Amino acid sequence: MTELNRSRAVASAGDPAPAPEPKKRSQKDASLWMDTWRSLRKNPWFLISTVLLLVMITMALFPQLFATHDPRECFLGRSRQEPSAEHWFGTDIQGCDYYTRVIYGAGNSIAVGVIVTSSILVFGSLLGLIAAYFGGWVDALLMRVTDLIFAIPYLLGALVFLAVQQDRNVWDVAFILIVFTWPTMARLMRGSVFSVIHNDYVTAARALGAGPVTIMRRHIVPNALGPVVGYAAVYTGIIIGAEATLTFLGVGLQLPAISWGLQLNDAQNYLQQMPHLLTFPLIFVAITVFAFTTMGEALRDALDPKSKKR
Repeated sequence: MTELNRSRAVASAGDPAPAPEPKKRSQKDASLWMDTWRSLRKNPWFLISTVLLLVMITMALFPQLFATHDPRECFLGRSRQEPSAEHWFGTDIQGCDYYTRVIYGAGNSIAVGVIVTSSILVFGSLLGLIAAYFGGWVDALLMRVTDLIFAIPYLLGALVFLAVQQDRNVWDVAFILIVFTWPTMARLMRGSVFSVIHNDYVTAARALGAGPVTIMRRHIVPNALGPVVGYAAVYTGIIIGAEATLTFLGVGLQLPAISWGLQLNDAQNYLQQMPHLLTFPLIFVAITVFAFTTMGEALRDALDPKSKKR
């Protein structure tokens, strides 16, 4: 019995220790997002842009919190008044309180930017992901279509197609901008996928028999989406500026809609006599574009490990 017990002890000592269980993916993702959040908290430009965007988005959703006048309450008797204590931004040609009009103009202007960016983020990223993952004729076909649309300047394309429409609302302007701007997001996502598709964890997942959808969803998208998300925030500001430009040129939103672009369009004929009509909506457009651009750069630096300093 003694020799038997001794043999069992030696055999037990020679057995390898059980392998530790791998960490759950949810814990890994949580750690990634915590690292991202810690990086963002230390970025002062992220905090500044966050405050500005919160104010602008709240203004767009709840303009009555910032202005007490009715934006459509206009009296010709008070037309073209200078800024004063009663009317902070003065009044416009129709005698409307200009501060109220600028506040309410945030809704349509920001709505166009958010609708367009959200749509091209989903559609463009999906096409770029499929093209990069499958490659071959799939990549060639999708990229040639992308290059065809990309070759047309989006402002010129939107200018031509919107000019032939009689009635133009937020959805009409957003749809045309989506048609001509999605290639940028598709090409960005394609390049980002190419940078991670040959990594070891993707090769290991394929070797273990994971399907294309599983590999794309669990391994490629989380690691390739950082630059795309950051650029999406930047692009929101670009689209808001594009909407203001198109409306300023007379092919964007139409009355009775209220937007910063319409206010800039109305003010162009009175620039010398009443410069405040152009100055105030232009300031709001600039602040909004600046906030989205700064937010996008901060998100890109935090989500894309390659952009971080080692």
